[in-house]
Amino acid sequence: MMDFMGLMKQAQQMQAKMAETQLELDQVEVEGVAGGGLVKLRLTAKGALKAIEIDPGLLAPDQKAILEDLIVSAHLQARSKADEAMAEKMKELTGGLQLPPGFKLPFG
Repeated sequence: MMDFMGLMKQAQQMQAKMAETQLELDQVEVEGVAGGGLVKLRLTAKGALKAIEIDPGLLAPDQKAILEDLIVSAHLQARSKADEAMAEKMKELTGGLQLPPGFKLPFG
């Protein structure tokens, strides 16, 4: 019974640490850049889009499709950096424990 209680205590500690880490990830911001700096996005490490910056020179009507593609590209770059930041936080949280492929901890 003692082992079960110890396991429950560890689970509670990990749950508290996960909640704390979720709050930290809301504060971590990453930037994605496309078109040589013409389009920039800022996201939280959890993927929330915080800001878009578009160079005024791109606002010509005939460049709409280009602008849309650059926004998508910048977002993908920022999202990739956010995933890396989250993976690093998870590595710290789990002490380097490798999780099975496809298993994700409950971050939303």
